[in-house]
Amino acid sequence: MKKLLTIICLALFAIMTAACGSAETPAKSEKTVSNNNSVSTQAPAAQGKRILVAYFSRADENTGGVGYIEKGNTRILAEMVADITKGDLFEIKTVKSYPKEYQPAIEYAKKEKENKERPEIVGPLPDMSKYDVVFLGYPIWWGDLPMGVYTFLEKENFSGKTIIPFCTHEGSGLAGTESYIKDTTKANVLPGLEMRGKKAQTQQAEARKDMEKWVKESLEK
Repeated sequence: MKKLLTIICLALFAIMTAACGSAETPAKSEKTVSNNNSVSTQAPAAQGKRILVAYFSRADENTGGVGYIEKGNTRILAEMVADITKGDLFEIKTVKSYPKEYQPAIEYAKKEKENKERPEIVGPLPDMSKYDVVFLGYPIWWGDLPMGVYTFLEKENFSGKTIIPFCTHEGSGLAGTESYIKDTTKANVLPGLEMRGKKAQTQQAEARKDMEKWVKESLEK
């Protein structure tokens, strides 16, 4: 009798073990998840918008108490915008460099402005047909855009595009440059952001917060 009970118990145990084993099979198959769709890392407000971040910036000796700098104030902000939006980054760079010392550099820039020069810039230029929105960054020089930025604006076709300007300065704000950009390009120009160059250079965590908020609001307009 004991032998019969032992055989029955062993048979039941074998049946239960087989049942448990088959129950785990679907769980294993559920872990095989298809990941064919790429996930965009753009800021939510930028989804579906093709973005270019074009900027002009100068390093070397600067004003605002920052002295000699390795990375220009406007470049710092432009890189933040490109990172936030995952847009393409393009530096507007003149073929002829500006003096490294601050005073000679601003005197040179003043002469360019007075002569309404359009200094040659390094190419090739971006294919504007690939973009919907252009964030345009620049320092304010003598109450105006640097002349190299005019070269860029006049060479490109901004028909049907939206331009969102941002600038660095030491007291002038945007200095009316939004209207200059609109007059030059006939594009849809949104309200810009202005920031002290010193803040961009020395308070980057705070500057980043300001840029994130402004970029989000700009792209939602």
